[in-house]
Amino acid sequence: MTTEPRINDRIRTPEIRLIGYTGEQVGVVDIETALKMADEVGLDLVEIAPEANPPVCKIMDFGK
Repeated sequence: MTTEPRINDRIRTPEIRLIGYTGEQVGVVDIETALKMADEVGLDLVEIAPEANPPVCKIMDFGK
């Protein structure tokens, strides 16, 4: 059984560790900042490690 990762506004945590769309480590940011950064480049914010503290998310094209 596989589950879809949470994306964009489905991510329900106040802070995340962010990886930028080119793979660079951005660091720990609030979710609003991360969503804005993803929107500015026309990509999605995807939670790739929900069990981490804080969860790790990456800006990428999720291909909805």
